[in-house]
Amino acid sequence: MAPLPSSSLFSFSLLFFALLPSILSLPDRYDVQTLAAIDQSPDSQRNDLDWEWQRTGFHFQPVKNWMNDPNGPLFYKGVYHLFYQWNPYAAVWGNITWGHAVSTDLIHWKYVKELALVPDRWYDIKGVWSGSATIVNGEPILLYTGWTNSSTQVQNKAVPKNSSDPLLREWIKVDAENPFAVPPPGINTSDFRDPTTAWIGQDGLWRTAVGSKYRANDTGIILQYRSKDFAKWELLDESLHAVNGTGMWECPDFFPVAVHGQQGSENYLGEENAIQKFVIKVSLDETRFDTYVVGDYDPASEKFLPSFEALDIGTALRYDYGIYYASKSFYDPHKKRRVLLGWINEADKPTSDIRKGWASVQAIPRVVWLDENQHSLRQWPVPEINSLRKHPIRHTDLLLKQGEVFKVNGSQGSQLDIEVTFQIPKAHANDENDEFNFESSRVEGIPNNTLIYCNGSFPEAEQIIGPFGVHVLASEDLRERTSVFFKFLKFKGSWKTMVCNDLTSSSLASDATKGVYGGLVSLSSYKNRQALTMRILVDHSIVETFAQGGRTCITARSYPLLGSDNNAHMFVFNNGSLPVKATHLAVWKMDKIRYTTV
Repeated sequence: MAPLPSSSLFSFSLLFFALLPSILSLPDRYDVQTLAAIDQSPDSQRNDLDWEWQRTGFHFQPVKNWMNDPNGPLFYKGVYHLFYQWNPYAAVWGNITWGHAVSTDLIHWKYVKELALVPDRWYDIKGVWSGSATIVNGEPILLYTGWTNSSTQVQNKAVPKNSSDPLLREWIKVDAENPFAVPPPGINTSDFRDPTTAWIGQDGLWRTAVGSKYRANDTGIILQYRSKDFAKWELLDESLHAVNGTGMWECPDFFPVAVHGQQGSENYLGEENAIQKFVIKVSLDETRFDTYVVGDYDPASEKFLPSFEALDIGTALRYDYGIYYASKSFYDPHKKRRVLLGWINEADKPTSDIRKGWASVQAIPRVVWLDENQHSLRQWPVPEINSLRKHPIRHTDLLLKQGEVFKVNGSQGSQLDIEVTFQIPKAHANDENDEFNFESSRVEGIPNNTLIYCNGSFPEAEQIIGPFGVHVLASEDLRERTSVFFKFLKFKGSWKTMVCNDLTSSSLASDATKGVYGGLVSLSSYKNRQALTMRILVDHSIVETFAQGGRTCITARSYPLLGSDNNAHMFVFNNGSLPVKATHLAVWKMDKIRYTTV
């Protein structure tokens, strides 16, 4: 569960407790139709058509109201399941339930009429928070955090009412076994949440892990629990991993990855003739970043050890350098891959969310695998998204001189899939031997001043090349534009390569956050060092960027007033001092997915 930032928590808490009497008086059984008929505050339920242009066309989101973390994703009886944190009553955080949607391709979703989990027991009456799904003896079981009537976070279990139903419409909480875990000594009652997908240990017993932090020294920690029957759980003496001074670890994830190839795995003990590494990912409550570290797991000692000391939680890499949080992965046995889902929050004020009647969406599901450098991951949109492509526009060998902007005619619209490859320019126009030394600087960790590198000039740099890239969701006069670009900076003879997303001119709206996002791009393991690539998914108010084959990803929210719908234009630009060639450019318009209810 990803709670609100502290600056907003008080106001949202007032709203929640104002609604609490009506929440507690609701009938025992909830479904979407019943909830939709309940008349809440008119302001919180209003869907203003003037704001509908912000609503996404192919990213998953409910019909209305607040949504956050993806929960318990799984593939079962030919169907993909997505559960998600949802407020059925308003477009702000509160009254958290588990919404439910199903799909056969991870792109086209159907809302399940019945809510999966609702706050109706003493152990979850203040909210059913985040958790996971595990297939046990062929049947799914949900583990989730409940916020009790005494405001304590505890871990609970639910099972399907009818496991033969591929849609898993109804779930039963196992009262006799709930809660199966409570905060142990040294852990605050508000710092104990988000159980992981379970795995089988070397002794044949089940394991699950819970995110937390030690009260005394602000140490982020993943606690481990063990069970013989998935009913009674005991806390292990050894934590899976911990790092001093990193604060609360939310939404932990722990999974194996193959050392070679893109095939996923669900076997935590290692497969015959297979070499595996392991990934720990946590959502840092204090920074709101999803950070991960690659390492080794010893099933005998039940400890995780990072592959590089300099790349641990706190200095580790991020899944995404924009607005992306509380992610959750699952193994897809249907296509033998590891799939990652993540929450994209809004970047405007809650008053705007209330006016439009909804807030937050889910990112496009991503396939995840280990990069050739062995210390970072690669992410790429699931290939099923390509089915939405239509009306391709292609250009080759576009030479962009200093300050040149090229308008891509025919690309008007707010739903695009863009692929572009730039040829790396020479550092010196007269130096034919300058090849650039692009050794990865990621082993040293991401520097604190990464965004300074993206933002304007940097006085200590010996040389700067770029920025060059694309403008999307742009008005024709470029007064509004969201810019995605590459930039090179040379320090002490060494080059740093950046990919950045600049929203400072993205909207004329006064309440839109107009920040700059950026991350280093690792080229040391990239086969073609003479090329820079990016793929950009544009969906009304969302821009998802995948640089260098998914080695660095950035998700941004953009709310243009002029550059929206058919008034949205795309440009390729070069604001650097050297010529740049876009050797390949392909743009597709994207179909809108249509939702139904089952």
